[in-house]
Amino acid sequence: MAQDVKRSPERAKRLPRPVREKQILDAAVQVFSRHGYHLASMDEISDVAGVSKPMIYSYLGAKEELFGHCVRRESQRLLRTVRDGVRTDVPPDMQLWHGLRSFYGFVAAYRESWIVLHRHALTAGGPFAEEITALRARAVALVRDLVVSAGTERGLASQAEFSGEGMAAALVGAAESLADWWLDHSDVADGVLASWLMNLTWLGFNDLVEGDVWRPTEQPE
Repeated sequence: MAQDVKRSPERAKRLPRPVREKQILDAAVQVFSRHGYHLASMDEISDVAGVSKPMIYSYLGAKEELFGHCVRRESQRLLRTVRDGVRTDVPPDMQLWHGLRSFYGFVAAYRESWIVLHRHALTAGGPFAEEITALRARAVALVRDLVVSAGTERGLASQAEFSGEGMAAALVGAAESLADWWLDHSDVADGVLASWLMNLTWLGFNDLVEGDVWRPTEQPE
């Protein structure tokens, strides 16, 4: 049995250009998330959006351009959501906590968007993968600032500066992997995910800046 799709109820109604573009992009994200870039068809996107293919080409271009528009819109939406969630009136650990809550809130609210960004844009390669790499770099920079801020508050600015970017990259990667796992375990609350990650990473960072670090008991040969 074919999978049900959400279809726009009308094709012919005249709409303002921004509204029509949003309608097309919403449909495209739905179809790309289900099939990936290479297997998604413009016919299905046209059907789901309730507009003709020539209209899609006129507004947003052919499939490659359309997918690029989807990746850019969802990347900007994700980064804006996380940035808006990072409160500046609380300590760095609580800033990160709120940022993680916002990130997982985005994944919950825009599941199809996350699938397009995390799974399909990377595998599509080229400029799409470059867009995701740039998004990840901005996320790493955001987390790095929190790590350095926390270390500086404790008088350990140099240690935080040295390890901050690497730790931020590790945390962002862990957050992405956990979000991917969550797609198949949606019964876990977003706050629980954020708590898991804070306990896994932030407590370890606290030990590191305090000088309490793990070392191997045997030296490699």
